[in-house]
Amino acid sequence: MNSIFTGISELYTPTERLTQAALAVSEGEIVWLGPESALPESYRGWPTTGLGERGVLPGLVDSHTHLVWAGDRLEEYLRRARGESYEAILLAGSGIHQTVSATQQASEDELYELAQARARVLLQGGVTALEVKSGYGLSLEHELKMLRVIRRLRQAGPQRITATLLAHVIPSGVKRDGYLEMFTTELIPEVARTGLAEALDVFIDEGAFSVAEGRRVFEAARRHGLAIKGHAEQLTHTGATRLICELGGLSADHLEQATEQDWRALAGSGTVGTLLPLAALLLRKPFPEARAMWDLGVKVAVATDHNPGSSPLFSLLLALQLTVALGGLSVEEALVAGTRHAADALGQVCWGRLTPGAVADFVVVDGPQALTPLYHWGHAPIAGVYVAGRPVMAVR
Repeated sequence: MNSIFTGISELYTPTERLTQAALAVSEGEIVWLGPESALPESYRGWPTTGLGERGVLPGLVDSHTHLVWAGDRLEEYLRRARGESYEAILLAGSGIHQTVSATQQASEDELYELAQARARVLLQGGVTALEVKSGYGLSLEHELKMLRVIRRLRQAGPQRITATLLAHVIPSGVKRDGYLEMFTTELIPEVARTGLAEALDVFIDEGAFSVAEGRRVFEAARRHGLAIKGHAEQLTHTGATRLICELGGLSADHLEQATEQDWRALAGSGTVGTLLPLAALLLRKPFPEARAMWDLGVKVAVATDHNPGSSPLFSLLLALQLTVALGGLSVEEALVAGTRHAADALGQVCWGRLTPGAVADFVVVDGPQALTPLYHWGHAPIAGVYVAGRPVMAVR
């Protein structure tokens, strides 16, 4: 299917700004973009959609979410607001473990319906692609159940979805070495065999996995062809970032406690540094130093970290705005962090950008200035969302 989109007042690729632009799309991919006046003659006979002199942005990419879960953690949220720490709640057997219990008890259909509704909210905020992690199953049976739910989300669409197997925490009452043995010799091979995930993430921190345990899990994942990434330097500084960089990981995520040495390792390796602003704020951790990281050459991404505990956030735009206000990025840099860099954190180099050869996923802004959604806090002025050149949230 071929189509032309005209009537674009302003377009960000995201690294370049075009005015009075047009897009040519064939079979869901961009084949040409540029000034509307320079549209090649060979495309002029294609079906044309006018976007009404509105701005256009690349589809947002949410590169770190925990979208599949049941129950809620409102009581924990109230306790933390009164001064209790996330770590103390986790070590006392609540926190993540509460979500694990509810998720294990929920059926696959129930988890799918809940996750699909959450994905729809993200779509309304301009997110056309996202990563979804497992990690609330904590057993072979229930981790596979979560990953099957993620596969159903991907098959149903309309968003593009990558799946990540997450080694989250050791289940209560289970011996550490026995759990690691199951994870590395049974779960990882089964996930790789069935193609249920493209990547593996390890939560390396206090109350979760050590650096040595993380290395063991990562190496098992690499043997089975899974890309690697990790929760790094969130609650404490562990050295996880440098381990991920050493092993060629896609991304190191959180980085609240990261040091300049960690940033230099990220810049040198090309591993993406993914920041999760709301988790830092709600857990009262240092806000990641986005400006300093960017200036050192780190490829900085920003994501929601949507989860029921530390980041019950449904807006990637808000996460980007927080990184501008508190992390020191410019608005244009934040857009890159939520599109191109976020896609790179998933190993998806054709997502999150509007360039020839990339997928035709884009957001139509409700107004002529394309950056308006990053200016309005609490309201996303979005007129339409397209995936593969097709409207999935129609232009008004």
